[in-house]
Amino acid sequence: MSTFQRLSNLDAVPASLRGAYIAIGNFDGFHRGHQMVLSALKDRADAAGVPAMVLTFEPHPRDVFAPAPFMFRLTEGDSKARLAEAFGVDAVTILKFDRDFSQIEAEDFVSRFLIDALGVTGVIVGSDFHFGRQRRGTPAFLKAAGDANGFAVETLDLMDEGDEVISSSRIRAALSEGAVSAANRLLGYHWFFDGCVVKGDQRGRELGYPTANTMTHASFQLAQGVYAVRAKVAGRLLDGVAAFGKPMFNNQRPPFETHLFDFDEDIYGQTISVALIGHIRGQEVFSGLDELITAMDRDSRKARELISTARPIGALDSKLGFIG
Repeated sequence: MSTFQRLSNLDAVPASLRGAYIAIGNFDGFHRGHQMVLSALKDRADAAGVPAMVLTFEPHPRDVFAPAPFMFRLTEGDSKARLAEAFGVDAVTILKFDRDFSQIEAEDFVSRFLIDALGVTGVIVGSDFHFGRQRRGTPAFLKAAGDANGFAVETLDLMDEGDEVISSSRIRAALSEGAVSAANRLLGYHWFFDGCVVKGDQRGRELGYPTANTMTHASFQLAQGVYAVRAKVAGRLLDGVAAFGKPMFNNQRPPFETHLFDFDEDIYGQTISVALIGHIRGQEVFSGLDELITAMDRDSRKARELISTARPIGALDSKLGFIG
């Protein structure tokens, strides 16, 4: 197959995707551990001469059962699809997860989705994967179902070079500490997120640093501070310096503020994708605006330096297009 396909349900699967080899999981982050699963998926699919598909879920199940969304999400639906396409799989299906979906029995999940809808050739999951009501669907359960119904099942551990699990929680923790390099290393690409550009208080423009502001979720737990960034906006790739947190002003649920170098156009209402290149410093409180502007000048010089030396972490990073 040559054209990537994105499905939101399995009610009418295209004939071209029937018999696919699939990888199932939440895949929050599409980190290097997930990429091990996807590499195996592509190998098995190529060997069988069938499409390679990712089957995932939105929103995250933990958010569904919480009183309010609390997960610091690394990649939501659109980002997952972008990463899957860049990685080179043939399709992604993002099923809506809610309380009704959680009550599907494990046996019904297998018969309804894997057998009837997809007619899978094989399935790959991580060793911690569970599905179905009360999480009864374990990798062992899935293997027995595969043996009984004629499809292959493979379970993979997600390990890094030091035999330490690469996990989304480790990456969240790194980002919450401002450890961008560590997070990007575990991801295998420069972490990015999307947002809609909204009007701010215009204070940056008054200081000589107009910013493209995106509102953040209450669960957005990136460390407050200043970052070197690359952004995609209005069809262009732009360098910039960004700040998260406003310790000298109203710091309640602050926006993520990105100053784009050599760019001053009206992009309100447009989507901006921002990739973190490096962490410059934590948040500081300055004695006045002159000291703040001096720090912003210094931050901008450091951001340009970090961006000029940035290199792709790997093939996936290159295909995402933030780093040349």
